[in-house]
Amino acid sequence: MKSSGGSPASLLPLLLPLLLQLLAAVCVDGYKPVIIVHGIFDGPKQFEKLSLFIDKVHPGTEVTTIDLYDNMASLKPLWRQVQGFRKAIESIMKKAPDGVHLLCFSQGGLICRALVSTMPDHNVHTFISLSSPQAGQYGDTDYLRWVFPKYLKRTVFRVCYNRLGQKVSICDYWNDPHHRPCYLKGNSFLTLLDGDRPHNAMKAWRGNFLRIKKLVLIGGPDDGVITPWQSSHFGFYDSNEHIVEMRNQEFYKNDTFGLKTLDARGDITMCVHSGVKHVQWHSNFTVFMSCMEKWLT
Repeated sequence: MKSSGGSPASLLPLLLPLLLQLLAAVCVDGYKPVIIVHGIFDGPKQFEKLSLFIDKVHPGTEVTTIDLYDNMASLKPLWRQVQGFRKAIESIMKKAPDGVHLLCFSQGGLICRALVSTMPDHNVHTFISLSSPQAGQYGDTDYLRWVFPKYLKRTVFRVCYNRLGQKVSICDYWNDPHHRPCYLKGNSFLTLLDGDRPHNAMKAWRGNFLRIKKLVLIGGPDDGVITPWQSSHFGFYDSNEHIVEMRNQEFYKNDTFGLKTLDARGDITMCVHSGVKHVQWHSNFTVFMSCMEKWLT
């Protein structure tokens, strides 16, 4: 007697759509929220395309671009911005028991690093630093001329390394390799994050930073703003303006904020793309697919 139920092969076309629906539901449920932090002189509007990329590839993902310190307000001192962004991001984290992803562009990457360093209870899974001057900035770019039209890179230190200068965001990560003592004495943001200026919270900040599961560093030689571009990968100039790569930086060798430990864990990924201008990183689908997509699950 033949079975009336049909063979497994004949049932496959009927079951396949159901299986795909179940798989899609599992995937959607599994996507962690993505929090986007913008850079200097921009805001949420500039990240609409990036949000669409995420939704296209990972449908159902909760994507939030924090609407704070937009445009000219992005020049406010970074520690003040960190406080504001922290309040906004904490509320999202509390609703995400499985963790969140931080996707932070340009100056926003430094804000995000300060956030994960100073938040003892954060649940950031992946921190994507998108063309961010993580080791500092030192270059005559359009951005510098907009902020300090009367100064060149060799003279900006005179403005940045004092109390008034530290009230302008770009000065918080202006790293003049020719005036290192002035930088160490006058900078009150990046020197503390890197541990170049010892402080009582260093151990706690290092532990907080190491709570992240993955650090993704994205940048490229045609950026045109981040100077040197290797700063996006924690490389920077020495006093002769020769590039010192991340693993030869003192903060890495001394593991002052956990970068060496994170690297030893295998949890740092570097992505380099040529031909991408600074303002194109967040609207380039190739960059998104090759550098970001696989980490935003």
